[in-house]
Amino acid sequence: MEAVDFSMWALFARATITVKLVMIMLIIASVWCWGVIVDKLIQYRNARKEAGIFDRAFWSGEPLDGLFEKIGAEPDGPSEKIFAAGMMEWRRSHRQDGGLIAGAQARIDRAMDVAIARESEKLQKGLPVLATVGSTAPFVGLFGTVWGIMNAFIEIAEQHNTNLAVVAPGIAEALLATGLGLLAAIPAVIYYNKLSADSDRIVGGYEAFADEFATILSRQLDS
Repeated sequence: MEAVDFSMWALFARATITVKLVMIMLIIASVWCWGVIVDKLIQYRNARKEAGIFDRAFWSGEPLDGLFEKIGAEPDGPSEKIFAAGMMEWRRSHRQDGGLIAGAQARIDRAMDVAIARESEKLQKGLPVLATVGSTAPFVGLFGTVWGIMNAFIEIAEQHNTNLAVVAPGIAEALLATGLGLLAAIPAVIYYNKLSADSDRIVGGYEAFADEFATILSRQLDS
């Protein structure tokens, strides 16, 4: 009997055009997911590092006005942007005679909440891709498998031969689609859960800082 090539490329080459399209789509989805995963891991690491550096600077005892002048009104770091949003609103709330415009505390809180929402959106960007691939890739792969098995049985019926050597290649080609679907979905689900938790912790740190900063400004307002 002639040996049948069961390598990945051979299985792909023998598959029908529909199954090939499914496999290509799953491979692209997997590569896309890994791109998002690597990008998010780097982004979150940089965000934690920046937050740590800014936190040390904020609690170093340096006057808040001096720290604000140092980082500027349009800083690059997320923590610095939240701080700058609060400080800018704090300064806008002072009249020319030195008095404060009513409702300053509420406006400062809202300004920092808006800045936190923007940073949260940046952290969450790309995660829906992982969620979508994680939930749909197995079903896309299953569709390829069902289609491949259907064509395998059609070929068996046409050849009037149920020998395993005839059945096995078509079944293997079909199951490859399910394997690729799982290969794309499993890392996507694992890293979606991990990155979502990491994002929540980072945003929670921003919110905690905003509350502490608002408390400091509140004391100054009361005095």
